[in-house]
Amino acid sequence: MNIIVCVKRVPLTQEVDLEIDDTGKKIKEDALAYVINDWDNYAIEAAVQLQENLGGEVTAVTIGNEDDEEVLRRALAMGADRAIRIDPGDLTPDGYLNAKILAKTISDLDYDLIFTRVQSEDHNTGMVGIMLAEQLGLAHAAIVNSLEPEDGTVKVHVELEGGIDEVSRIQLPALLTIQTGINEPRYVSIMGIRKAKKKELKVVSLAELGFTPDDLTPQTFIEEVFLPPETDGAEMIEGSPAEMAETIIRIMGEKGVTV
Repeated sequence: MNIIVCVKRVPLTQEVDLEIDDTGKKIKEDALAYVINDWDNYAIEAAVQLQENLGGEVTAVTIGNEDDEEVLRRALAMGADRAIRIDPGDLTPDGYLNAKILAKTISDLDYDLIFTRVQSEDHNTGMVGIMLAEQLGLAHAAIVNSLEPEDGTVKVHVELEGGIDEVSRIQLPALLTIQTGINEPRYVSIMGIRKAKKKELKVVSLAELGFTPDDLTPQTFIEEVFLPPETDGAEMIEGSPAEMAETIIRIMGEKGVTV
């Protein structure tokens, strides 16, 4: 069972005061620490568990600069067999271009399954995995929280609203976007880090993949990024159910909401 896992390095934005840069289109990231995207930990663990049980190889892939090799080394330390970094140069790809670049890279590889995250912690669009499946012409399932390969297929549980799962059987090869909580990602040990240094980490450029500047036009554009306005906080409504309902209707009317 050969599995490709797409991973990403993201800024750690929890418990820090974010600032908008001078362009007004992104946050200042210079002083932020970077970590592997949380969803990717679960995707790597899922891939490594399958490889341990069924054999085959796990390949971790990322788009990024030399600093982004950190997440590839982590994937290798967790048990991935090899890694590929796609160097974007000066390009800042959007979700569409990420999917396009990954599809070109992966199309030449041998795989049964491709795992991506449900979403990334920095952009939260949740689009790359689905667009990647479309570009490769693969069957796919999104928000997978359980999977069982069997006889050229994979049985997946997909998370729906209200704690309900949808169960499907998908023909391989296929792409799955992996949800957090599907497993317990393993601790990266010192021995794993030492072994990772001996594993292959290949770097390819966009030119080597055959892309020209005309091929790399973004399809989504950020007009403005802004912090939410500060408010006075929540208003606690008290009273009987009828009194609270009357108060809510009054507040909605004051806000211009018609009922």
